[in-house]
Amino acid sequence: MNFTLQRDALHRLVLSAADGEVHIGVTPVRAFPIAAPNEGLALISGDGREIAWVDRLAELPDDTRQLIEEDLASREFVPEIEQLLNVSSFACPSAWQVRTNRGDTTLTLKGEEDIRRLAATRLLIADKNGIEYLIRDLTQLDRSSRKLLDRFL
Repeated sequence: MNFTLQRDALHRLVLSAADGEVHIGVTPVRAFPIAAPNEGLALISGDGREIAWVDRLAELPDDTRQLIEEDLASREFVPEIEQLLNVSSFACPSAWQVRTNRGDTTLTLKGEEDIRRLAATRLLIADKNGIEYLIRDLTQLDRSSRKLLDRFL
């Protein structure tokens, strides 16, 4: 690692490079936020230029990793579906009552094309409001949830 990271008085991330250059208002951006959230992260300057690259978050010192994770958590919102409770209809549009890692909610699926397969067992579902929900592993869903979901896949 050839930089240090800290917060300034205005709570902005400040990156100090090994060559002495200081960048205020740095934004961490994941290269693969769903498929590999802890691998490949760019630190972007206020004017949109990549100023540092991190191969793996785990390789960073604890204090630096914590600053980056806090910043990412404040901007990222991808609830994970843990269970499908009810589906209003097997034709679209369809209202889905789901249990997520952030609580129970209802999402509206506009069309089957709003369900994207990211991997063999991983899905990303976009609702009519543009919120994306993740099913990290289909095999971990209960039987009833898988049965409901199979009608749309």
